[in-house]
Amino acid sequence: MTKNILSSLAILLCLFSCKKEINQKKQLQEVASAAKSANAEIPPFNLEVILRGEGGSFGHVSFRQDVDPAKIITLNTWIRDLEPNHQYQLQRAVDTNIDGNCTGTSWLTLGKGLTPQTITTDDTGTGREELWRDVSAIPTGSTFDIHFRVIDAVTHAVVLASDCYHYTVR
Repeated sequence: MTKNILSSLAILLCLFSCKKEINQKKQLQEVASAAKSANAEIPPFNLEVILRGEGGSFGHVSFRQDVDPAKIITLNTWIRDLEPNHQYQLQRAVDTNIDGNCTGTSWLTLGKGLTPQTITTDDTGTGREELWRDVSAIPTGSTFDIHFRVIDAVTHAVVLASDCYHYTVR
């Protein structure tokens, strides 16, 4: 009888050990699934846009689309080494042929929502402006190539331009 009890205990111990191993495997699968889901959040929702011009002029746009049902992109823009006490505008153009070659030429002047906003430089030729754009009309998951430029607000001459970036709407 003791032999039967020991055999039964061994079988139960094995079953519970196997169940623990199965639970651990299930937990690992859930973690892997969660990681895969998190990777769905990896597309380029946020960009660090660098703009360059002649004579060392430079610009940077911190392009952010937070997890937000309103689908607002913030465009914290900084320019330097441009004409002092002058006004400029940030523009973007997109194309849906996702090949890393920005061919879009329909330039949109960016600002505070739909209202274009100038970026005014100080007496050292540096300017900053917090811009934003509502992309709620664009379906989540839409992707496109996008490039930026800064133009002189008076002459419309291009003073800074970026490379091509790839963007996905969150």
